[in-house]
Amino acid sequence: MAAHSWNGKPLSLKVIGTNAGTSMDGLDIAHVHYTQDHPSAPLKMKLLHAGEVKFDGALKKRVMNLIRTNKTSPEEIAIVNIQLGEFAANAIQQFAKEEGFDLQSEVDLIAGQGQTIWHLPLPEMFEGDQIRAHLDMAEISIIAAKTGITSLSNFRVSDMALGRQGCPLFVPWDALTATHPTLNRAVQNIGGIANITILPKGDVRQGYDFDTGPGNVFIDSAIRYFTKGERQYDKDGAMGAAGKVDQEIVDEVLAGPYFTHDIPKTTGRETFGDNLGEELCERMLAKGASPEDCVATITRITAKSLADGYKRWGPVDGVDEIYLGGGGSYNPNIIDYLRQEFPDTKIQFLDVLGVPCGSREAMSFSLKGLECIVGRSLIVPKRVESDKPGIIGHIQPGAGLQYHRLMKHVQDFWGDWPLEKRMDPVLSLQVVTTKG
Repeated sequence: MAAHSWNGKPLSLKVIGTNAGTSMDGLDIAHVHYTQDHPSAPLKMKLLHAGEVKFDGALKKRVMNLIRTNKTSPEEIAIVNIQLGEFAANAIQQFAKEEGFDLQSEVDLIAGQGQTIWHLPLPEMFEGDQIRAHLDMAEISIIAAKTGITSLSNFRVSDMALGRQGCPLFVPWDALTATHPTLNRAVQNIGGIANITILPKGDVRQGYDFDTGPGNVFIDSAIRYFTKGERQYDKDGAMGAAGKVDQEIVDEVLAGPYFTHDIPKTTGRETFGDNLGEELCERMLAKGASPEDCVATITRITAKSLADGYKRWGPVDGVDEIYLGGGGSYNPNIIDYLRQEFPDTKIQFLDVLGVPCGSREAMSFSLKGLECIVGRSLIVPKRVESDKPGIIGHIQPGAGLQYHRLMKHVQDFWGDWPLEKRMDPVLSLQVVTTKG
């Protein structure tokens, strides 16, 4: 159907996207306005507000202990799910107040990932009778009830149900915001776990992504270990820069099964958690290493695993540009190593593309929420186990009138657009940066 024969109305929805990453340092929040003139037009995106609400205190300690020990009960799971939902709802309300906008009039949807509790994408790498599974928690019924706004989550489980691994799940966003017609690009995120999205030149449908392994998780665990919890991360890489790398330890760790496993692959704290980070520190201390040497070595594990990822699974003609996101992108010990390994590659922060370095994941979840409520599939990555498209995410309606207005807006947008074309993924997105 040609655009001129369509009898619908333009799309205009404001979405809050959230992300609770594996670093567990806070909830990233982005307030995004999406518009689309008609179903075959480019989707337009404008970032309105972005920030983070810190995650700390007793609940964080409880969640970290739950994951670290892999011991819990149905009672604790039920309670923590509600507590994380309350934290997310309160954080969103706090964010709106601090940024000076009204949730009820300026937000149509809330979409995000809860706190990952367990991620099991490669069950063959674990002992026992395992199956592919994922659990992240922050009860969206609580979020919708406290804010009155329709809320969405469980995107990763939905993707897993379609035959994939549920993570990293950033190809659709990265492809739409960063694919270049003539340059091979990559988007690199260094959170608790590090991941790379490879974007071959010329076609938004050719991207693929994978987790390289630990990002900040080992570094943060080492800093907590040596400071007895007084510090949570290696600010500006200062401690790591003061130490000497034990290359023997680096090579031993990177010879492990996850690092040598082919893509597609994803991982989490189940494989790379605080226990392993502390064990590495204790081994090095026993050999006479200083705390600084331990942090330097653990940081190099992250840096070299990223470099190895590009060399093993990047385009045969190399990556022309790398765009950085996540807290670890501010660690010069990681980024300087990558510049040394790839001297001909331009490495810069995502901000130059209109996507703030610390907001990429939250913004990505805002897109996932939008496409779920509109009823469209996301771009399916290449180099995955299944190319089956699907509408992913779970929906919890907000206040009755708010939800019905939302759904009417979506219905008005589609008009008489053919049903068989409605699930087609968006293949063009324009980042709007003008003020006003």
